[in-house]
Amino acid sequence: MPALFDKEILISISDTDHDVTQIQNSFLLIVLTANVQFDNKFDGYEESYKDGTVLFIELKSASQVIREYTIYHRGRTIDGTLKNDSTTEQFIYNTVKPRSEKNNRKHIHSLYENIHKYDTSVCGTYVTIREIEEAIKDYVSVPYTMPIRFRLSIPLDDILIFSGFTDYSNSLFGDLKIKFKINPNVFVFAQVNPIISMVKYYTLNKTDLMASGPDKLRNIDLLFRNWSLGYQNTKQFTQMGCTADLITKISIEQITDSGLKNLMCSINTVTLSIKNYVVTEVTANMSGCKATDDSLQRVRDFYANRPFVVPSQRVEAWS
Repeated sequence: MPALFDKEILISISDTDHDVTQIQNSFLLIVLTANVQFDNKFDGYEESYKDGTVLFIELKSASQVIREYTIYHRGRTIDGTLKNDSTTEQFIYNTVKPRSEKNNRKHIHSLYENIHKYDTSVCGTYVTIREIEEAIKDYVSVPYTMPIRFRLSIPLDDILIFSGFTDYSNSLFGDLKIKFKINPNVFVFAQVNPIISMVKYYTLNKTDLMASGPDKLRNIDLLFRNWSLGYQNTKQFTQMGCTADLITKISIEQITDSGLKNLMCSINTVTLSIKNYVVTEVTANMSGCKATDDSLQRVRDFYANRPFVVPSQRVEAWS
């Protein structure tokens, strides 16, 4: 059942098919569609460049999309698990996370250099100028809105309260659930370097481009040969709701009757924001295993006269 804007989502994070749930290898998959609002049009783009010029709308880390959460054990709230500012908590935790962990898992972390590589680790959606143009074609004035689908993977141990969890014997100790809300204000955006995105478009569609005739290829070659080195990427993301300088137009101007052409580029301020969203899918992908009756009985005997303590939060310190 879809979850509407600012509604709570409740999902189990232990699997009854497993005797032991491996929290450290499990993740939440969230699919949502957000209505993204633009306050400026990307009109005037040369037809040859519309499919190869790209915006990227994303999260720096997927776990930051959780605004607040509560953990339940056997239907009862666990004391101290109510987190009202989870986004800030995850931001601080991911700041100290090793860079190697942000490069090798799909749809989880967005490093700035990786969005230009179209790396599978990035957490967001690439949107071409043509897709924007088609979405807003019926709008007569700005601002205009475009629905964009996001697919986010949140490792449970990226959530601070589970950062120290390893194996949890759910068959003995009971079901765990998490209830959370989405934070739409945590999304950021950036424009992919046009040369890089155009090279990728040309590489993937070379056969079709060659079959379409020489004009598109000449125009793409013109972009490669004449792109101004004076344009510099800011190498930073812009928060949703804030203004950024984006390339809103790339056109071709014929300057002589003999066919000599010039490349024209316009840069304007553009503000992107999220008006609302619908969560269409939430799945807990839980890793775990079965245990023998003898193993479970030994665990049961061990904890018969002592509490089961989980070191749920990992804190690292350097001197």
